[in-house]
Parts: sequence; C-alpha cells; structure tokens
Amino acid sequence: MENSNMGTGGGSAQTQTDKPGFKHQALTSKIIGVFYDVYNELGHRFLESVYEASMLVALREAGLKVETQVPIAVYFRGYRVGDFRADLMVENAILLELKAAKALDSSHEAQLLNYLRATEIEVGLLLNFGIKPEFKRLAFDNARKKPQINADERR
Repeated sequence: MENSNMGTGGGSAQTQTDKPGFKHQALTSKIIGVFYDVYNELGHRFLESVYEASMLVALREAGLKVETQVPIAVYFRGYRVGDFRADLMVENAILLELKAAKALDSSHEAQLLNYLRATEIEVGLLLNFGIKPEFKRLAFDNARKKPQINADERR
C-alpha cells in the first residue's frame, strides 16, 4: 500500500503511470487541483453531498470522465456478501472518497483502502473539505488482491 501526499498541478489524464511506483500521478494532480478550486470557492461547513455535486461539476468541466455513487461489491471467501458505494470515480482509474470532517483520521483511510481492495482500481484520493483542505493518496496494487468470484458464478 502506498500512502502519500502530493502537490497540486495540471497534467494529462491520459498518462497511466508517470514514474515507477507512482501510478496516475498526472491524473491525481489534476484532481487535487480541482479539489482546491472547489474548496477555495465553497470553503468549509457544507454537507458532503454538496461537495460531491460540486466536484462532479468541476471535474467534468476539467474534461474528466466522472461517475458518482459507484456501486462496489464486497466478497468474502469468493462469495459476494454485500455492496457499498464510492463517492466518485474518475476516468475509471481513481476512486474519490469525500469528507467534510474537522480532520482526516485512520477510519477514513481504512474506508478508502477497503474500496481499493474490493475493486480493480489501484489508486484513491481521500479529500477532506474541513476547516483546512486536506487530502491523502492511497494505493493498493492489484497484484496483492485476491481474485473475486460472484457466488452465482460458483454454482
């Protein structure tokens, strides 16, 4: 697992891997830039749903493909046992989990890490619209994930 903070900046969403071990750097930089734009315009004290809708608009205006409330299946011993929803997915490559908390804590990181474990997506951004804007970048390499089989396929 990779956990790192990185600065803002632009870049091409086309780049898959910009340097060894740091997947989707240009895309995550662009997303973080949009995050700061939204934060600077709205500030803090809104509900997560307001930030989610605002990020959706701003990311699309930045020319990115974005899906909202993406369903993610949860598996146990190869059986599908539940579902949850990720806030946003950008370019089918980055999961975004948005928070409007005083500060990020380990439970927020654990939530995003679980989303990454449950999907083929390897990189996620935890974006907090708190008193101070805050973000964390998490990665979970697909080589470390167990293959998942839908219970219907096991019959």
